[in-house]
Formats: sequence, structure tokens, C-alpha cells
Amino acid sequence: MTEDGTPLLLVTRTLPEDGMERLQGIADLDVWEEDRPMPRSELLERVSDKDGVLCLLGDRIDREVMDRAPGLKVIGNYAVGVDNIDVGYATSRGIFVINTPGVLTNATADLAFGLILASARRLTEGDRYVRDGKFVSWGPRLMLGKDVHGATLGVVGAGKIGEAVLRRGRGFEMRLLYNSLSRKPSLEQELGALYRELDDLLREADFVSLNCPLTEMTHHLIGKRELSLMKKDAVLVNTARGPVVDEKALYDALSRGVIGGAGLDVFEEEPRVHPPLMELDNVIMVPHIGSATISTRSNMAFMVVEGIRSVLEGRMPDNIVNPEVFLR
Repeated sequence: MTEDGTPLLLVTRTLPEDGMERLQGIADLDVWEEDRPMPRSELLERVSDKDGVLCLLGDRIDREVMDRAPGLKVIGNYAVGVDNIDVGYATSRGIFVINTPGVLTNATADLAFGLILASARRLTEGDRYVRDGKFVSWGPRLMLGKDVHGATLGVVGAGKIGEAVLRRGRGFEMRLLYNSLSRKPSLEQELGALYRELDDLLREADFVSLNCPLTEMTHHLIGKRELSLMKKDAVLVNTARGPVVDEKALYDALSRGVIGGAGLDVFEEEPRVHPPLMELDNVIMVPHIGSATISTRSNMAFMVVEGIRSVLEGRMPDNIVNPEVFLR
């Protein structure tokens, strides 16, 4: 805190303009203004006197970081997933962790379905074909793809985003399958979605959308064995977290025709991509843009800023990850 009692807040990347404007009134800001991740050494140095941190999903906020900041009260994650934060240690220290649930659901589901469509109909491959001057005539066998309408969609992780992907599949009259830690009777009743164990879902689905959080249980959830269960023309889409998929195994499956294609918004060692994947035409890769719409990113900023404000003013935020801190 400053001498006049104003909280000090470290912001690890400049937010959309309206988000930065909202921050001005609640704390004295220390902003990393470069358009690249804050180096670890900078993070450790600059966090030491802070009351709060507003971080991105690529910032690892672990025990070492928290121990450097004895006065830390709140960690605001500009993301819905909090796998980059040691939430357990934060709770033991009485540090509030907040995130941005709900506001990015539809944008991410839109992108997941966009990757399904783009992979099925070979859109990026077709774009390159035209740009390279190869399109000289229409032909009966040119760029043959895969039907989406009426196909079987398997969603792994039936939380808010997974449910939204299933709803989009219903609009294409797809057969809907889902896998989650617990069954979702409401999805089964309303959408006609069918619960499947993971192996069975992988065997039956034409399109598999990964929408689960990254945990110890889901790290490399999709590896060589799981990919071998899928149909030879199946498409795997990942808008969850990169390490849910073993990228080396995915490359092997794509290059040998074990599965038909993939659409990736996230990567195992992000932003690094397993280099051989770059050589394949049957994988579409985009730079983690699941929530990248103007309104969604602005709403995320509003939510995380208001959550930080609530904590610094002694109120319970709606978007708290570890409410048990209040019981300490």
C-alpha cells in the first residue's frame, strides 16, 4: 500500500482500454506494458510490495510468487481456468483468487464449432489453395470434406462451455454425446445428449470437442491410446488447455492417418507449438483466441476488475474461486 493507504496492484499485461480505465480508480497500478509475457524475474521483483495481482493465464502464480509478496490479498486471473495459480497455497495464505466465469462461454463455444466446421470442410487448406493460384477449375473431387450436419458430436467436459458446444451441435441436428465427471440429467432431457464413458465416446464420435479444465486427471487425457480409439476420419478439437492433449501423439496420429484432422486453439507448451504439426495440412491452428471478441474481452476485464475491487474494499466477490478464505 502507498503511504496514503491506496492499494498497489501489479497488472501483468495491458487490458482492453475500458478495463484499464476501470482499474484507475481502485489502486495504484504497476503495469507491464510490453506485448509479451512478463519475464519471471520481473514478476518476482515487482510483486514484492503489492496488495494484488491481475494476471493472465500464462503467468504462473505459485508459492514462490506469493511468498515474495507478504501483503498480497488478491489474485485476479483474466481467464476462467485457474490452472496457472496454486489455489490451495493461496487459500492457506488467506489470498483471494478470482476468475472470469461465464462471460467467455459463448465466444469459446463459437470458436470450437468454427474449428469443427473449418476442419470438416478444409477451409484453411482451401484458402491456401486459392491464394497459391492452384484453383484453375471446379472439379467433382476437389477439396472433398466431411459432413457436419447429422454427424455425431462428442463433448468431453460438460460444463458451461461444453454445454454451449452441444447446443450448437443440436442446431446442426447432430447426434450428441458427452462425458463428464458426473451425469447431466438436464442435458440429457433438454438436448437429448447421451452420456458415454470416454473410450466409448471416442469410438463413436465423428467430432470430439475438448472442453474440460486442466487438472492432474486431465493432463494428457488424450494420448496415443485414446487417439487410436477414434474413427479414421474423426476430427479432434481442443479449446480447453493444451496439455490435455499429448501433442507428439497427436502429430503421429494425424501424420499416419489414425484420425482425420484436428483444430487447435491451445498448445501443450504454449506459445510454442510442436514443430512437426506445422507441416500438416489436416490440422488447423489458431493462437488461443477462444475468448477473442471485443465484447467478451471487455466483459472479462469488467469482471476481474470488479472482483479485485470487492476484495480490496472488504466485500465478497461473486467470482471468487476459493470462498473458504472467508472462513479463515
